[in-house]
Amino acid sequence: MSRERIVSGEIISPEEESFILSLRPKKLNEYIGQRKLKEKLRVSVEAARQRGEACEHTLFYGPPGLGKTTLAHIVANEMDSSLVATSGPSLSRTGDLMGILTNLKEGDVLFIDEIHRLSPTIEEFIYPAMEDFKVDFVVDKGAFAKVINIPLKRFTLIGATTRAGLLSPPLRDRFGLYHHIDFYPPEELKEIIVRSASLLEVKIDAESALEIARRSRGTPRVANRLLRRVRDFVQVKGDGVINMELARKALDAEGIDSIGLDHLDRKFLKVIIEYYKGGPVGIEALGATLSEELDTLVDMVEPYLLKIGFLQRTKRGRMVSQDAVSHLGLKIDGSDQQSLFE
Repeated sequence: MSRERIVSGEIISPEEESFILSLRPKKLNEYIGQRKLKEKLRVSVEAARQRGEACEHTLFYGPPGLGKTTLAHIVANEMDSSLVATSGPSLSRTGDLMGILTNLKEGDVLFIDEIHRLSPTIEEFIYPAMEDFKVDFVVDKGAFAKVINIPLKRFTLIGATTRAGLLSPPLRDRFGLYHHIDFYPPEELKEIIVRSASLLEVKIDAESALEIARRSRGTPRVANRLLRRVRDFVQVKGDGVINMELARKALDAEGIDSIGLDHLDRKFLKVIIEYYKGGPVGIEALGATLSEELDTLVDMVEPYLLKIGFLQRTKRGRMVSQDAVSHLGLKIDGSDQQSLFE
């Protein structure tokens, strides 16, 4: 069962995508958080600029909503070059990629989102483009087939993926730089929220910004989404100024608890605690019990629960921690359980 989750790191509508775009930082100096990554990126960009070359091919990997696309745009801006964006699933034919590659100018950035979903044919086609900046294009078929070698301008390929383990080794080895983007601490999310509120011309105090940050699951996209919902709430229920009381009421109304868990997260944990006595339990059994697709649970629910220590993946299955049990106000007791759906 698919549903729109306000705490999902994915973009949930085209309208939201344009909203996020308006808040996106354009230079490294404006980018908040990921300090080590930012410093490494600054060095590689500055070195490339001094040599008058394109940046090395770069791979950004990590959960959705943490800023991989934003960083690709920043690299292009810092290099004073253009960015051409596409995604792995949309490149189905070599002709599609051929048109993009031959139109790139010197130093341009080609950004491929969900690069782990490239087809094997497209992958093999892109190898010589990444290594030697040329492509071999086959014209005609059979006895009349000819290979035309087409040189390309030196460009930078930036790949983004939420599942780095699914990248084929030959493709992964052709990237010069690898950057892992991790979840953000609440203090950095608070800075992002204050910056976004300023751009939206919304008044917010530091305490309220931190409260929204704590419920944002370490994800800037979620933080900006929650800020938007809180802004709408205070516009209708208050005087347009975000304070602690209104921020809490708005987030509670959305079903987001004090650490960013929503209904599906709590239901997932409660099923393990009350149906399976805390685990271990297999993900297939959980999917069947919850009537949810396994991909939804593995990609959208589990990462944050693992990050905060509420869930453990073991060889025997999923297990919840005592912290998760305490947070939900439950007990692991097989003899006397209350219904979790009361």
